[in-house]
Amino acid sequence: MHFLDDSLLPENQEKLVIQAAPYGPEFLPGDSDDIPVTMDDQVRKAVDCYNAGASVLHIHVREANGQGSKRLSMFNEMIARLRDAVPNMLLQVGGSISFAPEGEGEAAKWLSYDTRHMLADLNPKPDQVTIAINTSQMNVTELMSEDDVAGTSLALPAYHAAYREMIVEASPSFYLEHLKRLNAAGIQPHFMLGNIAQLETVERLIRRGHYSGPLVLNYVGIGGGASGTHPADLLEFARRTPDGAVLTIEGLMRHVAPMNTIAIALGLHVRVGIEDNLWGGKGERRTSVQQIEQMVRISRELGREVADGNDAKRIYQIGVQYQGIDETLARLGMPPNRVSGQRGVPVRSAA
Repeated sequence: MHFLDDSLLPENQEKLVIQAAPYGPEFLPGDSDDIPVTMDDQVRKAVDCYNAGASVLHIHVREANGQGSKRLSMFNEMIARLRDAVPNMLLQVGGSISFAPEGEGEAAKWLSYDTRHMLADLNPKPDQVTIAINTSQMNVTELMSEDDVAGTSLALPAYHAAYREMIVEASPSFYLEHLKRLNAAGIQPHFMLGNIAQLETVERLIRRGHYSGPLVLNYVGIGGGASGTHPADLLEFARRTPDGAVLTIEGLMRHVAPMNTIAIALGLHVRVGIEDNLWGGKGERRTSVQQIEQMVRISRELGREVADGNDAKRIYQIGVQYQGIDETLARLGMPPNRVSGQRGVPVRSAA
């Protein structure tokens, strides 16, 4: 992304899109008073997040016993109820479905490719499904301190080990087929990228015609196989992101607020909620709604407007698909592909 002399002035920045991730699949119900379990409570939590200022909802679903649901029928029920309860909110299904272990000592793992492909068949369909690119480590415990997990199941050795060893399975055979199915279903992929190497893979997918459409990204700064908390890494990722893309910053635990404050100042977007963070100040629990309210306050202090649901759908270009490689590159502000025999950096013709 290019930053002009006036790019940090709030009147020149796009409205702030706040993603809410309030369902916390890695936690058990007793870990926090803010974990909704019943379907009614899960829907009510979405309403509360929307009313607080979130315009995008990152969805995981729980069974009645509190375990993360792996049943697509539960996702169908949830989405249908959310369409009625928060009709203007952008609904984004977490592509991992539920990585939570079934019991103490079992592995925390992403489900099979075939199961994750079934997210393209959800009915009613969501606006987005998140997609991982390139198999990588997802050790969410690496950046967590003892204080971060105090009083939660992640403080138990078996659960801690399960999440420490977690792998994101996302090879080319997965993401090429998944993109094809999401495109056919009219569902926008939301790319979850932990480093610049993954961003480069997405650029190659675009340049080779495997993906044509708006580019909506999360910078997943959670450590343990993804980027960490160094601001220079965030800035370099933003610099390398195409001008026409939408970039949201995602962090972990008490790093969320400072990283998101940088994002707001830069004109980027933010994600908050108990899936990422349980805390405000040291030792002070903060709910998903309270985290959203904090982002709204910071944005308003800087003079930047906060997006509502209709704004978010416009910014994300929900329902828009580009026609082929050339249009996608042009709409994203990327240089065209090199033609045979061309030297130097390809430059788009002004004609």
